[in-house]
Amino acid sequence: MDGTGKTAGALELKHLRCLVAIIDSGSFTDAAHELGVSQAAVSRTLTALEGVLGVRLLHRTSRFVAPTTVGVQVLARARVLLAGADDLVREATTGHNRLHIGHAWSAFGRRTTEFQRRWHEQHPETELRLIRHNSPTGGLAEGRCDLAVVRAPLDLTSWSHALIGYEARHVALASDDPWARRRSIRLDEVLGRTLAIDRRTGTTTLDLCPQDERPAVEYTHDIDDWLAAIATGRCIGVTPQATAAQYRRDGITYRPLRDADPVPVHLIWRTHDAHPATHTVIALATDLYR
Repeated sequence: MDGTGKTAGALELKHLRCLVAIIDSGSFTDAAHELGVSQAAVSRTLTALEGVLGVRLLHRTSRFVAPTTVGVQVLARARVLLAGADDLVREATTGHNRLHIGHAWSAFGRRTTEFQRRWHEQHPETELRLIRHNSPTGGLAEGRCDLAVVRAPLDLTSWSHALIGYEARHVALASDDPWARRRSIRLDEVLGRTLAIDRRTGTTTLDLCPQDERPAVEYTHDIDDWLAAIATGRCIGVTPQATAAQYRRDGITYRPLRDADPVPVHLIWRTHDAHPATHTVIALATDLYR
């Protein structure tokens, strides 16, 4: 409850729909027709809304209806709230007809396009959406997706998970770097360079290097920040092969890294709220990595 004694609980979606209908149709009569109610009901609903908010929302004459200054602001917020409510209903009612797979950097890497093609061919009844979200769980913890592809070191005990494959590591470097002319780079050579590391969602940590031979580090905030730092030539990066496939950029060259363990790729999902297609996703992804 705010300082005026009013509460948001008294505000209803029908109040907002009424306001939008009046403005969009241009009159109380047309709004009533659009909403399927009487003109008196439209008038009562608008009066109720103005009472809840404690402000006048419309200028009304026998010829026209126009929003007040405050009414313009309320109308804009009303449209956003109504769109959000419609999206909520649509997502809840379509339910499992839509599948969201999150990722922090590069989905399934070079296998992404083939995954999408096979999914659309084999499961046309379930719409697939890949969502990039800059968080360790690829948006799963934030409720943005049904499953997520993760490569970064992560405590998986909070999630159900499946290992779908491994990816070799590559070195990312500026295209004018002398190493760019080589076929591959050894892990021990990386120790003498400054390493770009994304602590939030990156797959590389200093644990990749011996305790007493840690390289200099420049920390970045996301994939774009990481690529920008490397393109300047002041540092290099170590990353899974998926990044090399997904982020081919002018000024950036990728070369295989020798003597380094591959990166495990997992799918994770909420244990008590698994999408019905979860195991189908795992099977398809595992097949592609195989």
